[in-house]
Amino acid sequence: MASTTRLPDETPAPAAAGGTGPAAQRRPAPAKRDALLDNAKFLLIVLVVVGHAIEPTTETRIAEAVYFWVYLFHMPAFVLISGYLSKSQDGSGRRIDKLLTTVAAPYLIFWGVYALQSLSVDRKLPDGPLEPLWLTWFLAALFVWRLTVPLWKRIRYPMAVAVAVSLAGGLVATGDILGMSRIVSLLPFFVAGLLMEQRHLDLLTSGWVRAWSAGVLVVTAAMSYLYLEQLSREWIYWRESLADRDMELLPVGIPGRILFMALAFSLTIAVLSLTPRAKTWFTRYGALTMYAFLLHGLVIRIAEGFGYYDWANGTLGGLGAFAATGLLGLGLTFVLMSAWMRKATGWLVEPKLDWVLRRDREERPTPALPLPGGR
Repeated sequence: MASTTRLPDETPAPAAAGGTGPAAQRRPAPAKRDALLDNAKFLLIVLVVVGHAIEPTTETRIAEAVYFWVYLFHMPAFVLISGYLSKSQDGSGRRIDKLLTTVAAPYLIFWGVYALQSLSVDRKLPDGPLEPLWLTWFLAALFVWRLTVPLWKRIRYPMAVAVAVSLAGGLVATGDILGMSRIVSLLPFFVAGLLMEQRHLDLLTSGWVRAWSAGVLVVTAAMSYLYLEQLSREWIYWRESLADRDMELLPVGIPGRILFMALAFSLTIAVLSLTPRAKTWFTRYGALTMYAFLLHGLVIRIAEGFGYYDWANGTLGGLGAFAATGLLGLGLTFVLMSAWMRKATGWLVEPKLDWVLRRDREERPTPALPLPGGR
Protein backbone atom coordinates (compact mmCIF):
# COMPACT_ATOMS: atom_id res chain seq x y z
CA MET A 1 0.00 0.00 0.00
CA ALA A 2 1.46 3.30 -1.06
CA SER A 3 0.57 5.29 2.03
CA THR A 4 1.38 8.89 2.84
CA THR A 5 0.07 8.95 6.39
CA ARG A 6 1.71 11.47 8.68
CA LEU A 7 0.86 13.37 11.79
CA PRO A 8 -2.40 14.68 10.33
CA ASP A 9 -1.82 17.52 7.89
CA GLU A 10 -4.50 20.08 7.15
CA THR A 11 -2.39 22.26 4.88
CA PRO A 12 -4.56 23.41 1.96
CA ALA A 13 -3.69 22.28 -1.54
CA PRO A 14 -3.39 24.86 -4.32
CA ALA A 15 -6.08 25.10 -6.97
CA ALA A 16 -5.71 22.76 -9.93
CA ALA A 17 -4.03 24.15 -12.99
CA GLY A 18 -6.01 24.06 -16.20
CA GLY A 19 -9.77 24.02 -16.71
CA THR A 20 -12.35 26.63 -15.89
CA GLY A 21 -15.47 24.62 -15.22
CA PRO A 22 -16.92 23.80 -11.78
CA ALA A 23 -15.36 20.34 -11.77
CA ALA A 24 -11.90 21.75 -12.44
CA GLN A 25 -12.36 24.37 -9.75
CA ARG A 26 -13.34 21.73 -7.19
CA ARG A 27 -10.48 19.37 -8.03
CA PRO A 28 -7.38 20.31 -6.02
CA ALA A 29 -3.91 19.70 -7.32
CA PRO A 30 -1.53 17.74 -5.14
CA ALA A 31 -0.07 20.01 -2.47
CA LYS A 32 3.66 20.55 -2.71
CA ARG A 33 5.20 19.12 0.44
CA ASP A 34 7.63 21.21 2.43
CA ALA A 35 10.94 19.33 2.74
CA LEU A 36 11.88 21.31 5.86
CA LEU A 37 8.76 20.20 7.75
CA ASP A 38 9.09 16.59 6.59
CA ASN A 39 12.73 16.55 7.63
CA ALA A 40 11.86 18.04 11.00
CA LYS A 41 9.00 15.60 11.57
CA PHE A 42 11.28 12.65 10.82
CA LEU A 43 13.97 13.87 13.22
CA LEU A 44 11.37 14.53 15.92
CA ILE A 45 9.67 11.14 15.56
CA VAL A 46 13.07 9.52 15.97
CA LEU A 47 13.45 11.42 19.24
CA VAL A 48 9.94 10.40 20.32
CA VAL A 49 10.57 6.70 19.72
CA VAL A 50 14.09 6.72 21.16
CA GLY A 51 12.93 8.82 24.12
CA HIS A 52 10.21 6.33 25.05
CA ALA A 53 12.56 3.38 24.44
CA ILE A 54 15.38 4.62 26.69
CA GLU A 55 13.19 5.78 29.58
CA PRO A 56 13.64 2.53 31.60
CA THR A 57 17.44 2.73 31.08
CA THR A 58 18.04 6.19 32.52
CA GLU A 59 19.82 5.07 35.68
CA THR A 60 23.07 6.86 34.88
CA ARG A 61 23.47 10.63 34.97
CA ILE A 62 24.33 10.96 31.28
CA ALA A 63 21.31 8.86 30.29
CA GLU A 64 19.01 10.91 32.51
CA ALA A 65 20.44 14.15 31.11
CA VAL A 66 19.93 13.04 27.50
CA TYR A 67 16.38 11.95 28.29
CA PHE A 68 15.59 15.23 30.03
CA TRP A 69 17.10 17.29 27.19
CA VAL A 70 15.09 15.46 24.51
CA TYR A 71 11.88 15.93 26.46
CA LEU A 72 12.53 19.64 26.82
CA PHE A 73 11.46 20.18 23.23
CA HIS A 74 10.50 17.15 21.15
CA MET A 75 6.74 17.26 21.80
CA PRO A 76 6.46 21.09 21.93
CA ALA A 77 8.16 21.12 18.51
CA PHE A 78 5.72 18.53 17.18
CA VAL A 79 2.81 20.58 18.51
CA LEU A 80 4.11 23.73 16.81
CA ILE A 81 4.46 21.94 13.47
CA SER A 82 0.96 20.51 13.91
CA GLY A 83 -0.33 24.04 14.41
CA TYR A 84 1.41 25.21 11.25
CA LEU A 85 -0.22 22.36 9.31
CA SER A 86 -3.67 23.16 10.74
CA LYS A 87 -4.14 26.57 9.14
CA SER A 88 -6.88 25.36 6.79
CA GLN A 89 -9.08 23.97 9.57
CA ASP A 90 -12.26 26.04 9.18
CA GLY A 91 -14.93 23.81 10.68
CA SER A 92 -16.30 22.81 7.27
CA GLY A 93 -17.81 19.37 6.75
CA ARG A 94 -14.83 18.19 4.74
CA ARG A 95 -12.36 19.28 7.41
CA ILE A 96 -14.43 17.72 10.20
CA ASP A 97 -14.55 14.45 8.22
CA LYS A 98 -10.77 14.51 7.98
CA LEU A 99 -10.45 15.29 11.68
CA LEU A 100 -12.63 12.29 12.50
CA THR A 101 -10.80 9.88 10.22
CA THR A 102 -7.19 10.94 10.89
CA VAL A 103 -7.37 11.88 14.58
CA ALA A 104 -10.51 10.77 16.43
CA ALA A 105 -10.77 7.27 14.97
CA PRO A 106 -7.06 6.38 15.48
CA TYR A 107 -7.35 7.72 19.03
CA LEU A 108 -10.21 5.37 19.89
CA ILE A 109 -8.63 2.42 18.08
CA PHE A 110 -5.25 2.73 19.76
CA TRP A 111 -6.77 3.55 23.12
CA GLY A 112 -8.37 0.12 22.83
CA VAL A 113 -5.13 -1.50 21.61
CA TYR A 114 -3.11 -0.10 24.51
CA ALA A 115 -5.90 -0.94 26.94
CA LEU A 116 -5.82 -4.60 25.87
CA GLN A 117 -2.06 -4.70 26.21
CA SER A 118 -2.27 -3.11 29.64
CA LEU A 119 -4.87 -5.62 30.79
CA SER A 120 -2.65 -8.48 29.63
CA VAL A 121 0.05 -7.42 32.10
CA ASP A 122 -2.27 -6.18 34.88
CA ARG A 123 -1.37 -2.54 34.27
CA LYS A 124 -3.80 0.00 35.73
CA LEU A 125 -6.21 1.52 33.19
CA PRO A 126 -7.85 4.97 33.07
CA ASP A 127 -11.53 5.13 33.94
CA GLY A 128 -12.61 5.31 30.31
CA PRO A 129 -11.70 6.31 26.74
CA LEU A 130 -12.06 10.01 27.54
CA GLU A 131 -8.92 9.71 29.64
CA PRO A 132 -5.98 9.26 27.24
CA LEU A 133 -3.86 6.15 27.67
CA TRP A 134 -0.12 6.85 27.45
CA LEU A 135 0.85 8.34 24.06
CA THR A 136 -2.76 8.68 22.84
CA TRP A 137 -2.87 11.99 24.71
CA PHE A 138 -1.41 13.72 21.66
CA LEU A 139 -4.31 12.70 19.40
CA ALA A 140 -6.84 13.84 22.00
CA ALA A 141 -5.07 17.17 22.29
CA LEU A 142 -4.75 17.58 18.53
CA PHE A 143 -8.47 16.94 18.13
CA VAL A 144 -9.32 19.72 20.62
CA TRP A 145 -6.71 22.14 19.27
CA ARG A 146 -7.93 21.79 15.69
CA LEU A 147 -11.53 22.33 16.71
CA THR A 148 -10.46 25.68 18.18
CA VAL A 149 -8.59 26.92 15.08
CA PRO A 150 -11.45 29.20 13.90
CA LEU A 151 -11.46 30.78 17.36
CA TRP A 152 -7.75 31.64 17.24
CA LYS A 153 -8.21 33.17 13.80
CA ARG A 154 -10.78 35.59 15.24
CA ILE A 155 -8.92 36.68 18.38
CA ARG A 156 -6.94 39.91 18.07
CA TYR A 157 -3.96 38.84 20.17
CA PRO A 158 -3.99 35.04 19.92
CA MET A 159 -0.45 34.40 21.16
CA ALA A 160 -0.88 36.52 24.28
CA VAL A 161 -4.20 34.85 25.04
CA ALA A 162 -2.76 31.36 24.50
CA VAL A 163 0.13 32.04 26.88
CA ALA A 164 -2.28 33.48 29.46
CA VAL A 165 -4.51 30.40 29.16
CA SER A 166 -1.48 28.13 29.56
CA LEU A 167 -0.26 29.91 32.67
CA ALA A 168 -3.76 30.09 34.14
CA GLY A 169 -4.19 26.38 33.49
CA GLY A 170 -1.31 25.74 35.84
CA LEU A 171 -3.26 27.29 38.71
CA VAL A 172 -6.17 24.84 38.77
CA ALA A 173 -6.60 21.08 38.97
CA THR A 174 -7.34 20.10 35.37
CA GLY A 175 -8.21 16.44 35.82
CA ASP A 176 -7.57 13.58 33.41
CA ILE A 177 -10.34 14.09 30.85
CA LEU A 178 -8.74 14.33 27.39
CA GLY A 179 -5.41 15.06 29.07
CA MET A 180 -6.60 18.60 29.65
CA SER A 181 -3.44 19.77 31.40
CA ARG A 182 -1.34 19.06 28.31
CA ILE A 183 -3.97 20.61 26.04
CA VAL A 184 -3.83 23.84 28.02
CA SER A 185 -0.12 23.81 28.84
CA LEU A 186 1.09 23.22 25.26
CA LEU A 187 -1.53 25.46 23.65
CA PRO A 188 0.96 28.33 22.99
CA PHE A 189 3.02 26.05 20.75
CA PHE A 190 0.00 25.10 18.64
CA VAL A 191 -1.10 28.73 18.31
CA ALA A 192 2.47 29.79 17.47
CA GLY A 193 2.40 27.26 14.64
CA LEU A 194 -0.89 28.69 13.40
CA LEU A 195 0.61 32.17 13.34
CA MET A 196 3.89 31.16 11.75
CA GLU A 197 4.33 32.09 8.10
CA GLN A 198 6.83 31.20 5.39
CA ARG A 199 8.76 34.40 6.07
CA HIS A 200 9.39 33.20 9.61
CA LEU A 201 10.76 29.90 8.32
CA ASP A 202 12.93 31.81 5.86
CA LEU A 203 14.33 33.93 8.70
CA LEU A 204 15.60 30.75 10.36
CA THR A 205 18.13 30.27 7.56
CA SER A 206 20.11 33.40 8.38
CA GLY A 207 23.63 32.86 9.68
CA TRP A 208 23.14 34.57 13.01
CA VAL A 209 19.99 32.52 13.80
CA ARG A 210 21.81 29.28 13.02
CA ALA A 211 24.77 30.31 15.15
CA TRP A 212 22.40 31.18 18.00
CA SER A 213 20.58 27.85 17.47
CA ALA A 214 23.79 25.84 17.74
CA GLY A 215 24.58 27.69 20.94
CA VAL A 216 21.12 26.96 22.35
CA LEU A 217 21.51 23.24 21.71
CA VAL A 218 24.93 23.12 23.37
CA VAL A 219 23.99 25.26 26.37
CA THR A 220 20.72 23.44 27.12
CA ALA A 221 22.43 20.05 26.76
CA ALA A 222 25.06 21.16 29.27
CA MET A 223 22.35 22.55 31.58
CA SER A 224 20.52 19.23 31.41
CA TYR A 225 23.64 17.39 32.53
CA LEU A 226 24.75 19.84 35.18
CA TYR A 227 21.42 20.81 36.71
CA LEU A 228 18.11 20.24 34.94
CA GLU A 229 18.15 16.44 35.13
CA GLN A 230 17.93 16.78 38.91
CA LEU A 231 14.51 18.44 38.59
CA SER A 232 11.13 16.73 38.47
CA ARG A 233 10.22 15.29 35.08
CA GLU A 234 6.77 16.79 35.46
CA TRP A 235 8.23 20.06 34.21
CA ILE A 236 8.88 18.46 30.83
CA TYR A 237 5.88 16.11 30.71
CA TRP A 238 3.35 18.96 31.01
CA ARG A 239 0.78 16.43 32.24
CA GLU A 240 0.03 17.94 35.64
CA SER A 241 -0.80 21.49 36.60
CA LEU A 242 0.93 23.29 39.45
CA ALA A 243 -2.20 22.71 41.52
CA ASP A 244 -2.08 18.97 40.77
CA ARG A 245 1.53 18.97 41.98
CA ASP A 246 0.73 20.97 45.14
CA MET A 247 3.42 23.46 44.17
CA GLU A 248 3.60 26.99 45.46
CA LEU A 249 2.97 29.49 42.66
CA LEU A 250 5.81 31.72 43.84
CA PRO A 251 8.75 31.78 43.82
CA VAL A 252 9.00 28.48 41.89
CA GLY A 253 5.71 27.54 40.21
CA ILE A 254 4.85 30.28 37.73
CA PRO A 255 8.48 31.32 37.02
CA GLY A 256 9.36 27.67 36.48
CA ARG A 257 6.50 27.21 34.03
CA ILE A 258 7.59 30.31 32.11
CA LEU A 259 11.21 29.13 32.10
CA PHE A 260 10.41 25.71 30.65
CA MET A 261 8.07 27.24 28.08
CA ALA A 262 10.87 29.59 27.00
CA LEU A 263 13.36 26.71 26.83
CA ALA A 264 10.95 24.66 24.71
CA PHE A 265 10.35 27.56 22.31
CA SER A 266 14.07 28.28 22.03
CA LEU A 267 14.95 24.65 21.31
CA THR A 268 12.08 24.32 18.82
CA ILE A 269 13.35 27.33 16.90
CA ALA A 270 16.89 25.96 17.07
CA VAL A 271 15.87 22.56 15.71
CA LEU A 272 13.89 24.09 12.85
CA SER A 273 16.79 26.42 12.04
CA LEU A 274 19.36 23.61 11.86
CA THR A 275 17.13 21.07 10.09
CA PRO A 276 18.02 20.60 6.38
CA ARG A 277 15.66 22.49 4.08
CA ALA A 278 16.39 20.47 0.94
CA LYS A 279 15.17 16.96 0.19
CA THR A 280 17.32 14.30 1.83
CA TRP A 281 17.29 10.50 2.00
CA PHE A 282 14.98 10.69 5.03
CA THR A 283 12.57 13.37 3.79
CA ARG A 284 10.03 10.80 2.59
CA TYR A 285 9.72 9.43 6.12
CA GLY A 286 8.29 12.73 7.28
CA ALA A 287 5.01 11.73 5.63
CA LEU A 288 4.85 8.46 7.59
CA THR A 289 5.30 9.55 11.19
CA MET A 290 1.87 8.44 12.35
CA TYR A 291 2.84 4.79 11.96
CA ALA A 292 5.94 5.14 14.11
CA PHE A 293 4.08 7.28 16.64
CA LEU A 294 1.13 4.98 17.21
CA LEU A 295 2.89 1.62 16.97
CA HIS A 296 6.17 2.11 18.80
CA GLY A 297 4.62 2.18 22.25
CA LEU A 298 3.16 -1.28 21.74
CA VAL A 299 6.57 -2.71 20.81
CA ILE A 300 8.20 -1.06 23.83
CA ARG A 301 5.59 -2.35 26.25
CA ILE A 302 5.78 -5.87 24.81
CA ALA A 303 9.57 -5.78 25.16
CA GLU A 304 9.16 -4.60 28.73
CA GLY A 305 6.69 -7.41 29.43
CA PHE A 306 9.13 -10.02 28.11
CA GLY A 307 11.86 -8.73 30.43
CA TYR A 308 14.07 -6.99 27.89
CA TYR A 309 14.88 -4.04 30.15
CA ASP A 310 15.72 -6.25 33.14
CA TRP A 311 18.04 -8.26 30.90
CA ALA A 312 19.63 -5.20 29.27
CA ASN A 313 20.28 -3.37 32.53
CA GLY A 314 21.60 -6.51 34.20
CA THR A 315 23.75 -7.74 31.30
CA LEU A 316 24.92 -4.59 29.60
CA GLY A 317 25.05 -2.26 32.57
CA GLY A 318 23.53 1.20 32.80
CA LEU A 319 25.38 2.91 29.95
CA GLY A 320 25.39 -0.22 27.78
CA ALA A 321 21.64 -0.70 28.11
CA PHE A 322 21.07 2.98 27.38
CA ALA A 323 23.23 2.96 24.24
CA ALA A 324 21.94 -0.36 22.90
CA THR A 325 18.31 0.54 23.52
CA GLY A 326 18.76 3.91 21.85
CA LEU A 327 20.11 2.23 18.72
CA LEU A 328 17.29 -0.31 18.78
CA GLY A 329 14.81 2.56 19.06
CA LEU A 330 16.34 4.19 16.00
CA GLY A 331 16.02 0.97 14.04
CA LEU A 332 12.47 0.46 15.27
CA THR A 333 11.50 3.85 13.84
CA PHE A 334 12.45 2.73 10.33
CA VAL A 335 10.80 -0.68 10.72
CA LEU A 336 7.49 0.86 11.75
CA MET A 337 7.48 3.16 8.71
CA SER A 338 8.45 0.41 6.26
CA ALA A 339 6.14 -0.54 3.38
CA TRP A 340 5.33 -4.00 4.74
CA MET A 341 4.46 -2.61 8.18
CA ARG A 342 2.18 0.02 6.63
CA LYS A 343 0.48 -2.68 4.61
CA ALA A 344 -0.03 -4.86 7.68
CA THR A 345 -1.29 -2.14 10.02
CA GLY A 346 -2.83 0.42 7.67
CA TRP A 347 -6.36 -0.69 8.60
CA LEU A 348 -5.64 0.43 12.17
CA VAL A 349 -3.63 3.57 11.52
CA GLU A 350 -5.70 4.71 8.53
CA PRO A 351 -9.21 3.44 9.25
CA LYS A 352 -11.86 3.82 6.55
CA LEU A 353 -14.94 5.51 7.96
CA ASP A 354 -17.13 5.90 4.87
CA TRP A 355 -19.60 3.51 6.48
CA VAL A 356 -19.97 5.93 9.42
CA LEU A 357 -19.86 9.34 7.75
CA ARG A 358 -22.79 10.76 5.84
CA ARG A 359 -22.71 10.38 2.08
CA ASP A 360 -24.07 13.88 1.39
CA ARG A 361 -20.96 15.64 2.67
CA GLU A 362 -20.76 18.37 0.06
CA GLU A 363 -20.92 21.80 1.62
CA ARG A 364 -24.27 23.48 1.15
CA PRO A 365 -25.06 27.12 1.87
CA THR A 366 -26.77 27.71 5.16
CA PRO A 367 -30.20 29.34 4.67
CA ALA A 368 -30.28 32.91 5.92
CA LEU A 369 -32.36 33.49 9.04
CA PRO A 370 -35.05 36.20 8.80
CA LEU A 371 -34.15 39.40 10.55
CA PRO A 372 -36.43 40.74 13.31
CA GLY A 373 -39.37 42.66 11.94
CA GLY A 374 -39.48 40.62 8.73
CA ARG A 375 -36.49 42.38 7.13
